[in-house]
Amino acid sequence: QVQLVESGGGLVQAGGSLRLSCAASGRIFNINDMGWYRQPPGKTRELVARITRRDSTNYADSVKGRFTISRDNAKNTVYLQMNSLKPEDTAVYYCNAEIEGYGWRLYNSWGQGTQVTVSS
Repeated sequence: QVQLVESGGGLVQAGGSLRLSCAASGRIFNINDMGWYRQPPGKTRELVARITRRDSTNYADSVKGRFTISRDNAKNTVYLQMNSLKPEDTAVYYCNAEIEGYGWRLYNSWGQGTQVTVSS
C-alpha cells in the first residue's frame, strides 16, 4: 500500500557530514508530518527531528544547530542534512511519515532504517 525507502547512511569521521533521504511511495493522497528518529546501540528509539507539511520544524536538543530537516512535497521525500557529526550520533536512523491514503485512510509508516556510524 505505502512504503518509505531510505538512503544515504554510511560511515563518516567525526566532524563530517551526511545527508539522509526517504521517499514515500504508494497510493498517497497527502503526507502530513514527516520525521527522523534514531536508535543508538542498546538504547531506545528517540526523536531527532520532525517537519510539518508547511515546513514547521522541531529538533532534539542534541542536534540543534547541526542537523537540518527538510522536505520536497512534490517528491514525497524528507531529508536530514547532518553536519558536524559526533560519535554519539551513531545509530540506526528511521524515517517516519503520517500518510493519508485515498478514502481518508491514515497510515503511520516507518522506513526500514539506515545505519549511520561516526568514527572518532
